[in-house]
Amino acid sequence: MYKFKEENMKIPAFVWSDPPDNKAIEQIVNISSLPFAFHHVAIMPDCHMGYGMPIGGVLATNGVIVPNCIGVDIGCGMTAVKISLSEIDIATLKKIMGKIREVIPTGFEHHKEKQNEKWMPSLKDVCRITYIVFQEYSNALTQIGTLGGGNHFIEIQKGSDGYIYIMIHSGSRNLGKKVADHYNKIAKQLNERWFSSVPKEWDLAFLPIETKEAKDYFDEMKYCVNFAFRNRELMMSRILEIFIDEFPMEFNHDPIINIAHNYARWENHYGKNIIIHRKGATSAKEGEIGIIPGSQGSKSYIVEGLGNKESFESCSHGAGRAMGRNEATKKLNLEEEIKKLDDQGIIHGIRNIKDLDEAVGAYKAIDKVMENQMDLVKILVELSPLAVIKGD
Repeated sequence: MYKFKEENMKIPAFVWSDPPDNKAIEQIVNISSLPFAFHHVAIMPDCHMGYGMPIGGVLATNGVIVPNCIGVDIGCGMTAVKISLSEIDIATLKKIMGKIREVIPTGFEHHKEKQNEKWMPSLKDVCRITYIVFQEYSNALTQIGTLGGGNHFIEIQKGSDGYIYIMIHSGSRNLGKKVADHYNKIAKQLNERWFSSVPKEWDLAFLPIETKEAKDYFDEMKYCVNFAFRNRELMMSRILEIFIDEFPMEFNHDPIINIAHNYARWENHYGKNIIIHRKGATSAKEGEIGIIPGSQGSKSYIVEGLGNKESFESCSHGAGRAMGRNEATKKLNLEEEIKKLDDQGIIHGIRNIKDLDEAVGAYKAIDKVMENQMDLVKILVELSPLAVIKGD
């Protein structure tokens, strides 16, 4: 970790990443210059440019919440389950992956029918009829239990402990985006009305926590975090059913591990209650079990947090992009990227140039990312990919 503070920065940045690119550095400077930023900004080793705030950033604020420092996929995160199997042959694995695709829509696809409401989070903490959650609730019933697109994935892995794992990366689907867009728009309008000193071009409009708008957003954000977990939980439940049908006499599994990486919550650091924004960053309290995925075709990790105070008890949420999506499709070689996966015997979905935005070469090297955060987490289990389904 190293620290830097430019002349116009209010607080320093503590950086666990290799030197970020210029656009990410500009965003780091911006969030470190916010008038309500607290103590320092923490930048995780998977840092890359985001919208307003870099992905892999942790921002602490005094009584203010910033929608763009959480992002549009509120509650996006990881689940993983260890199952009792130690081996799966290729034919069976392909059969299982085919069945998973039958029950879990990917990309922009939703379920044709509304799912059982028992999977939805309770509405008891969301009581105002003006909420986006209420407006989108019916649509969300067809979105729950769906993977989504981009870097979301379902992966079957072999652990260094000898067991098979199932891992899912997904978020709050269109519900989270609707909430994020709605409140960021309100924040921008209010900041303009208040003659905010935060430059509009930074895309860091904020809501003071005592305002009705901030309280509404905080409640809706928490609902989206819960919805994202229930979404992953429903997908995991259906995947486990497929495994149970295939291995009825020998199948059992451990409890689900769940961790989110796009959210804000009240925490106490450096003797003060503050709002911690994690955007592409994961909580890593001492003893907390987490998940750090690699890219398609590289290792992932089950980790235990070390409670590092300087990172606001956080760690990376994954490998982090080395290339933007458009850059990856232009620069990466399709045959080479397919060969990287085929040589490892991984069942994958890279077929054409448009798939290169999620190829191995589009991401940072996960082993280097893990090396850079040895003081944030310790590795419990190393996971090697066997088969992956990517969001279309």
